[in-house]
Amino acid sequence: MSPREHVVRTEAIVLRRRSWGEADRILTLFSPQRGKFRAKAVGIRKPRSRKAGHLELFMRSMLLVAHGRELDIITQAETLSAYRPLRDDLLRSAAASYAVEMLDRFSPDEAGGPAAYALLCETLERLCVVPAPDVVLRYYDLRLLEIMGYRPQLHTCVVGKETIVAENQHFSPGLGGVVCPRCAKTTPECLPLSLPALKVMRHLQREALAAVVDLSIRPGVLIEVEMLLRQYTQFHLERPIRSADFLHEVAQHHPASPT
Repeated sequence: MSPREHVVRTEAIVLRRRSWGEADRILTLFSPQRGKFRAKAVGIRKPRSRKAGHLELFMRSMLLVAHGRELDIITQAETLSAYRPLRDDLLRSAAASYAVEMLDRFSPDEAGGPAAYALLCETLERLCVVPAPDVVLRYYDLRLLEIMGYRPQLHTCVVGKETIVAENQHFSPGLGGVVCPRCAKTTPECLPLSLPALKVMRHLQREALAAVVDLSIRPGVLIEVEMLLRQYTQFHLERPIRSADFLHEVAQHHPASPT
């Protein structure tokens, strides 16, 4: 933000929040112009605060943000999309927590992110209505990795560079993609990758979300894709996504949400 821009108008999604002092909150926000940034919502925990209902977790709001010495100050907020089901249903809430943590971990502060912002908006909208979040989140994983510069190579062997044929393969998180069976014999730390899982990943990587959201995928294949992408993500972040385990636990004990 330029020193001359004392107040700016921007839409943003609330990624995280924590209490500060007696009545304030520090919010971690993501906007298309600024990417990830932090701002203080003064007095938001007071019973009569006008901003309180517009700055809940996962909400997309239009903000007026004033430049501050240490932290920017949110002076006004208006809800654009409340995404209420993400707070009313535990499974949907866990899925949204996973999505925002992924974006939070991969995003540097104060870096513009229109593509990542649009992806998050689309993902949160779908999570409000789908009966199960798995396909939406696997699509989100692959798209976010691509936006952040970590698109996995799924069509050619990352070691030998030959075109991948229709058979079971391997995957190297460190090398960033598929390793053919021949090269896997001499490549350490490769993970097995079945042909059905490879086809699903390619399809998710190639198509728009609207074209894949209703896909019927065998549970075992979805689990394989999830575990592989978790390994790949953890390699690049050098730590796990904490909300992934919570989401898995909730999904095991939570019936599919009705559409």
